[in-house]
Amino acid sequence: MSILEQHPGLLDALRGEMTPKFLATRRASGAPNVVPVISIQPADDQPDMLFFGNFLLRKSIQNLKEDSRVGILVVTPELRGWILKADFVEFQRTGAYVDKQMSGSLLRYNAYTGIRDAGILRVRSVENEFAISKMQVLKDYLLARVAGFRKPRRGDPSATMPLAVRREFARMVAVKVLAWVRDDGYPIIIPALSLQPAGDKTLVCWRTSASLPQPPADARVATNILTFEAISYQAKGQWSGRGSAGMISVREVYAGGPPLPGGRVA
Repeated sequence: MSILEQHPGLLDALRGEMTPKFLATRRASGAPNVVPVISIQPADDQPDMLFFGNFLLRKSIQNLKEDSRVGILVVTPELRGWILKADFVEFQRTGAYVDKQMSGSLLRYNAYTGIRDAGILRVRSVENEFAISKMQVLKDYLLARVAGFRKPRRGDPSATMPLAVRREFARMVAVKVLAWVRDDGYPIIIPALSLQPAGDKTLVCWRTSASLPQPPADARVATNILTFEAISYQAKGQWSGRGSAGMISVREVYAGGPPLPGGRVA
C-alpha cells in the first residue's frame, strides 16, 4: 500500500479541483515561502507522486531550483487536513500531466494563460493529519483577538501591512496557514485559521491543537491567506510565542494573485 493510500480520504482530497492545497518551498538560505497551489493532483499511474501546474508561481519556481525539499498542506471544506513532506523531481513541458492540467476547470477558461509546464513531486511521508471543528475555529479566533490586544506591537518599522491586507487577514472565514523550515531542512505547513492582524506590523494566532507542531522561537516564517473569493496574500517575518499564543513580526508582504502575482506590496 502506498503512503497516500494509508491515509483514508487523502487521495480524494488531493483529487478535488477546488480543495485548498498549499505548497511551501525554501531558499538555499532557509527562508520559507508558502502559496496556494490548488492544481496539485495525485499521479494515478505512479504511487506517491503528485503533479501541479506551473501557473503564477514565480517565487516558488525559483526556490525549487535552489532546493528540492517542499512541504504540502491539504485542507478539505470540512476542515480535515493532512501535512505532507515531499521532494521536487522535475518539470515536464509536454505529456499526460501537462494535458491533464490544461484540461482542468481551473485553467481551461482562465483569462491569463495556460501553464508553462507541470511540476512533479515525490511524497516522502504524511507527517500529520488533523480535524478542526467549526466551534474550535471560533474559539481560537476570539482567543487570538484577545491575545492581540494584550501583546505589544512589534515588527519591522519599514514594513507596514496595507489596509487591504489587514482586512483579508482579519477574516474568520478563510484558509490561513503558517510555514517554516524544520531541523531536517524540509518546509512544513500547518493550519493557522485564527491568524489575524494586531496593528499594522504584527499578526497573531492561537494554537489550534497540541498535536500540531509549532515554529521554534525566532524562526523565520511565512503565512498565507486564501479567501473564498480567491484573494491571497503572503506575509513573512519572525515568529515568537508563549504558551498557546503566537505572533509574527511582519517584514514583507506579497500579493498572491493577479494583477501582481508574487509582487511585494509592503
